[in-house]
Amino acid sequence: MDALNLSKRLALVASFVPDNARLADIGSDHAYLPANLLLNQRIAFGIAGEVAPGPLANVEHEVHKAHLESKLIARLGDGFAAIQPDDAIDTVVIAGMGGRLIADILASGHEQEQNYQRLILQPNTDVLVVRAWLQANGYALIDEAIVYEDHHYYEVLVAEPGESHFSDIELHFGPYHLKRQNSVWQQHWHDELERIQHILVRLQAAKKAESAAYQAYATQSRQIQEALQYESK
Repeated sequence: MDALNLSKRLALVASFVPDNARLADIGSDHAYLPANLLLNQRIAFGIAGEVAPGPLANVEHEVHKAHLESKLIARLGDGFAAIQPDDAIDTVVIAGMGGRLIADILASGHEQEQNYQRLILQPNTDVLVVRAWLQANGYALIDEAIVYEDHHYYEVLVAEPGESHFSDIELHFGPYHLKRQNSVWQQHWHDELERIQHILVRLQAAKKAESAAYQAYATQSRQIQEALQYESK
């Protein structure tokens, strides 16, 4: 992967970036995403933020390699601290991190976030935590998508200022996923259901069917089956 050839995961993230956006990519990882969008004339300006000098040096190398010094700034900063008011950023990407870390970054920069027209979030884990944060902090989930790459499923959440009111099943599985029943999303949860059912069989064999662990996994199994059979009300 490089700035000219994004991974399927980053290409999905890129698809939700509005044309002519002024983009901040927090935790940019070589700045492949903003560099690609600039090279394809999709965005007007980009900030690639990194929290440590080593990753920042990688970003600076990519910016120089792509001859984007006038339009893509590599900046050291923790989360939203990498963004300055004069940048006039309207779109923020936080991708490739755990959901709890993404929620922490969002929480630490919450006062600034109201200035941004769109958040594009790609948690590697704990997607539920990110949806819950959006619901509790004045963001409407306007879309979500999923892709499978290199033996992993990756979800992308797109949010704008507004309100979200998720039911419990929507919070866990995603309102748009539930309605669309996308084949990749279905496969993700079929895989997870199979994994959980194998655990339940092992617990039964160990005579632990009355244990708290068994009950917790049984509940997860029922929830997944309900999600896979979901019909929009």
